[in-house]
Formats: sequence, structure tokens, C-alpha cells
Amino acid sequence: MVDIRQMRYFIALAETLHFGRAADRLNITQPPLSRQVGALERELGVKLLERHSRRAVLTAAGQQFLVDARSVVSSFDQACRNVRLADRGELGELSIGFMMHAAHTVLPGLTKRYMAAYPLVEVKLREVIPSSLSGDVVAGRFDAGITFSPGPVRGLATYPVHRENLCLAIHREHEFAARDVIGATALEGQPLIATPVDVAPTLRQAISDYCRPYGFEPTIRLETQLQQTIISLVGENLGIALVPQSMAKLQTRDVVFRALEDAPAIEQVIAWRPQNLNPALRAFLTVAEVPKATMQLD
Repeated sequence: MVDIRQMRYFIALAETLHFGRAADRLNITQPPLSRQVGALERELGVKLLERHSRRAVLTAAGQQFLVDARSVVSSFDQACRNVRLADRGELGELSIGFMMHAAHTVLPGLTKRYMAAYPLVEVKLREVIPSSLSGDVVAGRFDAGITFSPGPVRGLATYPVHRENLCLAIHREHEFAARDVIGATALEGQPLIATPVDVAPTLRQAISDYCRPYGFEPTIRLETQLQQTIISLVGENLGIALVPQSMAKLQTRDVVFRALEDAPAIEQVIAWRPQNLNPALRAFLTVAEVPKATMQLD
């Protein structure tokens, strides 16, 4: 059977047409070069070279085989390089699920840094509601997710990558627009627009926890899944909303943002499954500055 070493020997000889120079290029002596090329010809059942002392001339079959052998050896060498790159996480595919809030905080910069460091990895990004992300990562639908901290989840590791306060989104003509800071007690009875509990439980819990110490529960007037929609509804003066500060980047017409007194903070984390063997995941976590001891990757 023809092996890759015989093809390399033949290519060296075909390119130099001289046994001595080909042997020097290969760092071998001439006898093993001659034996391997002869074995190659016998295996193929064709004559590849006309031999004249130490010189050689390619036959028509040899000329064709040189073209094809170069292609085969090149592909083989590329396969060897690729497997090493893949083992180091420098080649392959990485799937990241993210909640919309991350698109306004850590996701763009993190993705840019990772793609600059690992340009050969195909990155797939998909926006998902926060309540689904943890389960999607545990189930293997994503290599990693960026979401609100879900608390302890079996089979899931997390690391905090962003923390921000909640603020108040209000219509520019709302009475609160004249204030720089709004206290929690002022929110009692105010119609709030919020994400449903089953979509972003962590965010809804933060809103309730902010109001409860003052003896009231938030008055939820409207619920909708997307933060962009919440801000748009605030712009129609249908209510006010407690949202992460990063939502101020949306710059929606007629909506202004005000600080909250003793504002609650909400944390975003990278979540991954420690049993995930994709080498590209380790590289991604490294770019995200997750400590190696925290990765727990097998």
C-alpha cells in the first residue's frame, strides 16, 4: 500500500530530478530513497521515472502523479495542522446563547476579542430568553451562555462577567423626569411595565425585592418579553419600568432614564457545562478571563 512517506520521497526526487539532492533535502541517504521510490512504482504498477546514473527524468505517468501527490500531501499536512489547531481550540465551532441584555453589555466586546484571537473558529450566536439559557447549555444546545445569574443549577458552572444597577425608564413628561434620583417609596402604586417572571425570573425578583422592604409589591400594569418593547411602551407613556442601566443605550424617543436610590444590582454570568469537551470553549472562557480553577473542564 502506498504511504505518505513514499509520496514525499517521490515529490522530492521529482522536483530535483537528482537522487543526491533529493536525499539531502530529505536528510536521508540515497539507497533508502531509491528503495522507497522503487517500492512505490511496484505498488502502482507503473514507471514514474527514467533513471540515468544519479539523475532522473519523469515519465508521463510520473508527471501526472507529481500533480496528484502534491495535492494529497498538502491535504494530509493540512489535516495534521487542523487537528492540532482543533485540539488547542483554534479551529472548529463555538455556539453561544445570550440574552438580549448581554448584547448591550459584555457580548460585543467579548465576541470581538475572541474572534480576533481565534479567527479560524466559526462562532454561532443566538439570542434566547434568560429563563431558557441555563437549560439549553446543560442540554448541550450551546457551548456557553451569557445570562442573569441563575443560582445553583446542577450540571452548570458559572462565572460573573458583568454587574450593573437597575434604573428607572420613564416618559420625558412623567412627573419623575424632573428628579435626578427616585426613591423606592415613590414607586408605590406606579404602573410598571416588566418582563414576565417565566422569562426573566432574576430580573423580576430584583424588582420585587427592591419594593418589598418598603411595605408594598410592585404594580405590574403590562408584561412583555423583550426589553426593547418595554422601553417602547414607556415611550408611549403607558407606564414606567425598572431596567438595567445598559438599556439607556437604546436612546428611544421620549424616554429618559433616572437613577434609583440604593439601586439594586443585577449580575450577568457566563454559564457552561463542565463536561463539555469542545476545546474552543476553554479558549472562549480564557478570553473571558475565567480563572482556570473555575473552568472545571474535564
